[in-house]
Amino acid sequence: MLQLPKTCYIGVALAALATPTCASEMFANDSPWMLGDWGGTRTRLLEQGYDFTLGYTGEMGSNLHGGFDHDRTARYSDQFTFGSHLDLDKILGWHDTEVQLTITERHGDNISNDRINDPRVGGFTSAQEVWGRGETWRLTQMWIKQKYFDGALDVKFGRFGEGEDFNSFPCDFQNLAFCGSQVGNWVGGIWYNWPVSQWALRVRYNLSPTLYAQVGVFEQNPSNLESGNGFKLSGSGTQGAVMPVELVWSPRVKGLKGEYRAGYYYSNAKAHDVLKDSNGQPAALSGGAYRSSSSKHGVWLGAQQQVTALASDHSRGLSLFANATMHDKKTNVIDNYVQAGLVFKGPFDARAKDDIGFALARVHVNPGYRKNARLANQAAGLDDYDNPGFLPVQDTEYSAELYYGIHVANWLTVRPNLQYIRHPGGVSQVDGALVGGLKIQSSF
Repeated sequence: MLQLPKTCYIGVALAALATPTCASEMFANDSPWMLGDWGGTRTRLLEQGYDFTLGYTGEMGSNLHGGFDHDRTARYSDQFTFGSHLDLDKILGWHDTEVQLTITERHGDNISNDRINDPRVGGFTSAQEVWGRGETWRLTQMWIKQKYFDGALDVKFGRFGEGEDFNSFPCDFQNLAFCGSQVGNWVGGIWYNWPVSQWALRVRYNLSPTLYAQVGVFEQNPSNLESGNGFKLSGSGTQGAVMPVELVWSPRVKGLKGEYRAGYYYSNAKAHDVLKDSNGQPAALSGGAYRSSSSKHGVWLGAQQQVTALASDHSRGLSLFANATMHDKKTNVIDNYVQAGLVFKGPFDARAKDDIGFALARVHVNPGYRKNARLANQAAGLDDYDNPGFLPVQDTEYSAELYYGIHVANWLTVRPNLQYIRHPGGVSQVDGALVGGLKIQSSF
């Protein structure tokens, strides 16, 4: 039987029992923190430049139908986030300077791993996005940021992930295909999303009030992914650098907010070809090592736009979004990805802070990678999918998610969701999977 952390039960139960009270009290509906304002201490600290946070995200996934293994069960994974944000302008008088320090801890299991996907090849998306990068503690953020020229130039240095600034996207959906920086999901070997961090520099210049350009240099060090290196600060194991550049436009269309992103990334570290050896022949047949490429690159596009709003409250209304990424066909398993969806905030007057989301995604496998799998089976003399030694050929995976976000309190949102994954892992022989999910987001 699935066991939820006691924190979840306590938080939800107390929220349900809470009555409207002063925001400074524990479990007050209108407080941003479950534990309240500590008698006004938190507000005073904020005014002085100190912001301390403790966040929790928990996700449950259950395979209701289909998938690789039809044996029904449920899995739970979660993450604790301990953060501190310091406004050094207020604390030390350092003009327009901020510091962020965040530590995270993840643990749990993912229904996608042993029920949805064929374990011989795994999958691409994940029904529980909070799972991943090891069950361990990590130094996720340790950076300092300073602005110059009346805020026109913004420089950030320290340890953080690319998706924090580049190809950024909200994470309200539970399926990974609709959550966070999508580049990091499809080139995860070089682009490290939350909670992994690496040494990095990001420089942003505001070209106008609604338009900015930014460029970054991020350490490409696979050892940062290892569970035992969650607090590693040395550069040992560095193979090169990932250099993203992005243009971000944030217009208002008829007074409604929008954000449009276009970017390019380049890695100067060596990458392996997905098909050929050093002589240009299929490595699966020759038995030779896959040839190296001197670089790896790709592009992305993203758009978010609110299209309707209530006259009395512009925070309520319909927003549309779409994202696409394209990657190096010589070296990357995924050559392109697209998704689109909508979010409606405040669907009912009685539930003005609830939201509804729906999205669709398509993840496409590089034809060269597919050919390599076919040739590997040919070399092994295998053509039966049910043979344990057979390497499933991956093509295209489709995902869909529908959620309803219940705003229990300002410090607690619960999002039950329903997901459907067609051809999990891009393997056509695997039955389409229906997954029931539940996402809990809370701030203490």
